[in-house]
Amino acid sequence: IPLLLMLIPAMLSALSVVREKELGSIVNLYVTPVTKLEFLLGKQLPYLALAMLSFLMLTLQAVCIFGVPLKGSFAALTAGALLYVIVATAFGLVVSTFMRSQIAALFGTAILTLLPAIQFSGLVHPVSSLEGVGAVIGRFYPTTYFLIIARGTFSKGLGFADLQASFVPLALAAPLLLALATALLRKQDR
Repeated sequence: IPLLLMLIPAMLSALSVVREKELGSIVNLYVTPVTKLEFLLGKQLPYLALAMLSFLMLTLQAVCIFGVPLKGSFAALTAGALLYVIVATAFGLVVSTFMRSQIAALFGTAILTLLPAIQFSGLVHPVSSLEGVGAVIGRFYPTTYFLIIARGTFSKGLGFADLQASFVPLALAAPLLLALATALLRKQDR
């Protein structure tokens, strides 16, 4: 679940802005009174809804088809997923500010989401066993904290109180990434 919830929404949100750059319709941003933040939120919201629908379907499949018991709080898992997809889509928006083509946005987002998510988030190796730069990435990468939430709710029977330390980094990352995307998006093309 974590990889799909990071990769797909991040790619889609990155593509949505870059597509406008390629087609020239980004001019609408330049000539309307809409702020950069409003523009980015408008790009982000549909992918948040789509990602949450995907989350619900993936969770339903895990429980009903694969028989994985959800021992903990479904509300905590859902809140963690919502924060996580907000971070994922905001990350995609940050990537889109640097890219000029949809292909570059697609590959850039894939590399910047998949590699850290697989190598440094605790998916393969525990973050506590990482050293150097890998340990730093693991401590800051959002997938690390959503994995803790997902594992805690599915296999350990944990709820909000037990997982609150994992919610804080996600809650901090979401507005920081959105602010970064807003700051990096140019209102006027050079």
